[in-house]
Amino acid sequence: MKPAPFEYHAPATGEEACELLHSLEDAKVLAGGQSLIPLMNFRLARPAHLVDLNRIRFLDSIEEGDGGLYVPALVRQAAVEDSELVARICPPLSAAVRLVAHRVIRNRGTVCGSLAHADPASELPAVLLALGGHVDVQSVHGRRSIPADQLFTGVFETSLAPDEVMVRAWFPGYSGSFAVVEESRRHGDFALAGVVRAGDRLALFGVAPTPVLADPNDPTRGLQPSGDLEATPEFRLHLVKVLTERAFAA
Repeated sequence: MKPAPFEYHAPATGEEACELLHSLEDAKVLAGGQSLIPLMNFRLARPAHLVDLNRIRFLDSIEEGDGGLYVPALVRQAAVEDSELVARICPPLSAAVRLVAHRVIRNRGTVCGSLAHADPASELPAVLLALGGHVDVQSVHGRRSIPADQLFTGVFETSLAPDEVMVRAWFPGYSGSFAVVEESRRHGDFALAGVVRAGDRLALFGVAPTPVLADPNDPTRGLQPSGDLEATPEFRLHLVKVLTERAFAA
C-alpha cells in the first residue's frame, strides 16, 4: 500500500524544524522512519505533514558528556552498535541495540526515534529507564529535559508535546553488572517479554503499556500483561520470572 497524501518539509536547522512543528497541524517528525513509514503505508498513520530532520547538521554524532553518552536525533542504531565509545561507556546500550530488529533496519533506524515511538516491546526505552537516563526536547518555547520515568505515558505515547522534537537522549555511563535478555518467536521479532538489569535495577518491557521498573525479588507484582495470538498473559508472567532469573544469573 501507499501512504495517504501528505506535505513534505525538510528544515535545515533545528529552529526551523521547531517552527514548522509549532505552525503546522497534524505533523510528524521523520528521522529514520523505520516505524513511521510502515504505519503510513498501511494507513494506520495519516499525518498531514512530515518534518524530515535528516538535513540538520550536528545531530548524527555520539558524544561523551556529563558522565555518560549523548545520542542525538539522527544517530543510527547501527552506529551505536558499532561504536567502541558506546561499548566502553555504556555497555548495556551496546548490548540492547543488537536485539533491535535486524541489521538492515538498524542501518536506518535511530535511537531517539525508537524512544519517541515508545513501543512497549522495544528494548531501548527499557534501557533508558533502567539506567535512569533522560531525553532533551526542543520547541519554539525552548529546551527541556524529561527523565526516563516521566517520558513514557502509554502504548506509543510519550510526554512530548505535539510541537516538541527529541533532539538527543542521554544514557548514563555504566560499568557494573548488567544483562539484557528477551524472548521472541524468531530473532528480530518483537519481544514477547524482556528485562534489562543494571545492578539491582530491573526494567521490564513487552509486558505493560510502557517499560516499567520492577522489584527483582518479585518482578511480576502488579503486572497485568495483555494477551494476543503470540502469548497469553499467564505465559508473559512466566517469562518475566524466567528472564529475571537469567538476568541475575548472568
